[in-house]
Amino acid sequence: MDVPVGFVFAVLIATGLIVGSFLNVCIYRIPRKRSIVWPASRCASCERPLAWFENLPVLSYAALRGRCRTCGTRISIRYPIVELVTAAAFALDFLAFGLTPLFAVRVLFACAMIVLFAIDLEHQLLPNVITVPGSLIGFLASLFLPPGPAMSLAGIAAGGGLLWLIIEVWLRLRGVEAMGFGDVKMLAMIGAFLGLKLAILTFILSSLMGGVIGLFVIATRRGGMATALPYGTMLAVAAFIASVAGERLIDWYVHLYL
Repeated sequence: MDVPVGFVFAVLIATGLIVGSFLNVCIYRIPRKRSIVWPASRCASCERPLAWFENLPVLSYAALRGRCRTCGTRISIRYPIVELVTAAAFALDFLAFGLTPLFAVRVLFACAMIVLFAIDLEHQLLPNVITVPGSLIGFLASLFLPPGPAMSLAGIAAGGGLLWLIIEVWLRLRGVEAMGFGDVKMLAMIGAFLGLKLAILTFILSSLMGGVIGLFVIATRRGGMATALPYGTMLAVAAFIASVAGERLIDWYVHLYL
C-alpha cells in the first residue's frame, strides 16, 4: 500500500523537531566537554531537571514564554530555532532525495552542519569530536553511495588542503592566521560527504557569503577589515546548500556559457 506523501512529510517534520531538540543538547554540552546522554536535560541556570512536558520541541518554549518554570531565567531563542531548522533540513533532504539511503546520510550530514554552525557562532570553535569522526563516516558512506570513494578522498584532500594552503600563505604574507585549523578539518569532512566537486562549490559559496557579510559589517561600522568572522558558520550554510542543490547550481552555471 502506498503511503501518502503528506503523511511521510508530517512524520519527517515531527522527527526533525525531535532530533533538533537533541542537537540543542549537543550544541550546549559538546563545547563544555559534557556528556550528551547523561544527565537528563535541565535548566542551565538553576539545574532543575526538566519535566517531559518542558521538553516538547517548540511547543514547550512557546508555552513557557521562553523562561524557566522555576527560576524564571530566560531560555535562549536558539532552542526553537535549531528545532525548526532541523525539521526544515529533514523536509528539504526528503524533497531532494526521497526516502533513500542517501537521504539518511545527507540528513546526518545536515545535523552535523547545524551543530557546527551553532557552536562556531557562539564559541568560535569547531570541535574535533564532530569533524574528525565525520570525515571517516562520510568516507565509509561513500563506499556504497555517492559521491563514491575516489571522489570522497579527493574531496577530503582538496577541501582540507585548500584551506590549509590559504592559512599558510596568509600567515607568511601577513603574519596572522586567516582562519583556524578547525575550518580545515570541517571542509575536509564536507569533502568526505559531498565529494570534490561539491566541496569546491561549498568553498566558493562560503567565500561569497563571507565577502557579503564582511562588507555589511564594514558598511554598518560594526567592525573593520580585521574583524574575525566565524567562517565555520558560512561553511555550514554553504555545505547544506551544496548537499541539496549543488548539482543543479553547477549545471545552471555551466549552461550560462553553453
